[in-house]
Amino acid sequence: MTTSLIRIAAALLIGPDGRTLLVRKRGTLAFMQPGGKIEPHEQPLQALARELEEELGLAIDPVQARHLGQFSAPAANEPGFTVLAEVFLLSIDAPVVPAAEIEEVRWIDPLGAIDLLLAPLTGEMILPFYRRHCLATC
Repeated sequence: MTTSLIRIAAALLIGPDGRTLLVRKRGTLAFMQPGGKIEPHEQPLQALARELEEELGLAIDPVQARHLGQFSAPAANEPGFTVLAEVFLLSIDAPVVPAAEIEEVRWIDPLGAIDLLLAPLTGEMILPFYRRHCLATC
């Protein structure tokens, strides 16, 4: 059996207080990094900028985005699919407003206990990577 891949771009958004932003899509339970699917004509950073504008009203400066790598995990909302994510780190100091399919946003301490249901990509890959590799160097 082959697993179907969904190519996405995702952001590890860090606020001035060190917390990171997670989103929950309408009709779902798991929180995840903001971002979304990469269209065939887009580069990952272009897709991320488009998704952040659509979902959060957030305009980013792509020059400020640091590519953290490519991560893979089971898709949270599409059974039988795997997400292949290009993940970018961005520091932001601007308000975000849930829009499009985003129902809820939460700022969390990425180092503390997290009492939320997390998407596998967030809970098993991105946040552990951030804790291990980025705190001193990102």
